[in-house]
Amino acid sequence: MISRYAILAVLLTLGACGRTSEPPPARAAAAPSAGGVAPAVVFLGTSLTAGRGLDPDLAYPALVQAKIDSAGLRYRVVNAGVSGETSAGALRRIDWLLRDPPAVLVIETGANDALRGQNPDSVRANIQAIIDRARAITRPPTIVLAGMEALPNYGPLYARRFRGIYPDLARQNRIPLIPFLLAGVAGVDSLNQPDGLHPTAAGQRIVAETVWKALEPVLKNGRG
Repeated sequence: MISRYAILAVLLTLGACGRTSEPPPARAAAAPSAGGVAPAVVFLGTSLTAGRGLDPDLAYPALVQAKIDSAGLRYRVVNAGVSGETSAGALRRIDWLLRDPPAVLVIETGANDALRGQNPDSVRANIQAIIDRARAITRPPTIVLAGMEALPNYGPLYARRFRGIYPDLARQNRIPLIPFLLAGVAGVDSLNQPDGLHPTAAGQRIVAETVWKALEPVLKNGRG
């Protein structure tokens, strides 16, 4: 009998089909302000960020834009989520995303690596390389890292190794950490679409709250 986790892995792998090698246009969640182009908060991510299965306006980056506006902060959110992307894919396109340097870069990657059982050391190296590339530009952004966890189908040792990637990188690089992007959402049927993996609109609202807890102090303290 095929496990539910194996089915989810196939579904997400299929989500990568049909992508071209050219990075798709990153979607701004709000128009530039009247006083000029507002500093950008770029969300580098997977289908979880892109809002797969939903209108992009219901994905958490757009909801974070609404929170930014309500707080009276002058930033524009850019949703750079790509369905099916691994950490290696994120690394391949980071230079393209940094051509217009953002004020803040939120890194959400690794979920697809975990579903495919990729070596946690390779995932760690890819994310570190993304951080290094971002810090090497003339105007480096403030970086926020979103934590991810592996499904249990590869065993507890793999799950522990994978979970440890994110707090270790956050500590070593002294960057803010969102401990687990899908906290309160993962595994809750009513908050996920029929594939059991991608949040519903209600789930995305919870994700937005989780992200905002880490991002709000960054923006309010002017670190962006």
